Amino acid sequence: MRTRPNYIAGAAVTVWLLIVALPLYVMVAASVQSRTEFSANGPLSVPTSLTFENFLLVFNSGFGKYFLNTFLVTAGVVGIVLLVVPPLSYAIVRSQSRGTTLIFRFFLLGLAIPVQAVIVPMFYLINSVGLYDTLLGIILPTAAFALPICTLILSGTMRDITPELYEAMSVDGASTARTFLRLVLPLSKGGLSTIAVFAALQGWNGFLLPLILTQSESTKVITLGLFNFQTQYGINVPGILAAVMLSMVPVLLVYLFARRALVQGLMGVGGK
Repeated sequence: MRTRPNYIAGAAVTVWLLIVALPLYVMVAASVQSRTEFSANGPLSVPTSLTFENFLLVFNSGFGKYFLNTFLVTAGVVGIVLLVVPPLSYAIVRSQSRGTTLIFRFFLLGLAIPVQAVIVPMFYLINSVGLYDTLLGIILPTAAFALPICTLILSGTMRDITPELYEAMSVDGASTARTFLRLVLPLSKGGLSTIAVFAALQGWNGFLLPLILTQSESTKVITLGLFNFQTQYGINVPGILAAVMLSMVPVLLVYLFARRALVQGLMGVGGK
């Protein structure tokens, strides 16, 4: 049976595609134009000659160091989350003790506390332990604020593992550690990918914590670099958009390679 085409849905999708694609086109087109050409032809013009001077300007302004710092912060945040959240979520799902339930509720309480509400005491805490103006001083609080939502996501994924599988592992004489490593982690790949991507986005896009907890050029991350670049080169729109495009590339690559795992992690084990 042939179905009639949905012209209204097609038109809506086309409009949405234009809304999404137009800013991307402006950003890419402007980043490969000279300032003179961009000013003369406008943001919607097609580049007549390609130039990479905007990208050279970005890297000559210290963005290479900002990229490295941001990568280290992101790797540290993801590492802490993947080290802490899986065993914590497993304990929350499998343990029947009252203490574990209280710990889980304590983590859920963290979802209601914005970073802006604790930024002042956090500053004094980081400063008192000697971590001010260090990358570790950014990594630890960023990971701490990512733990509640990551724990909620992964514990939901682990709850979808059927009790029969745990019983089968118990019959085989598997210990708690072996059950966790051989059963739970393989069946929680979707959830693990989800929390890894979420933690990576938190580390890569963080602005307030690096702004408050660092001050030197050697610890500056890419979000602060973009902020300062915009302040210093406020008239150079192609240069600013080139910096923005470079900062987006790692996030887009992570999404492209992890989108299927993200969907599976949010829908449950195996995407069911």
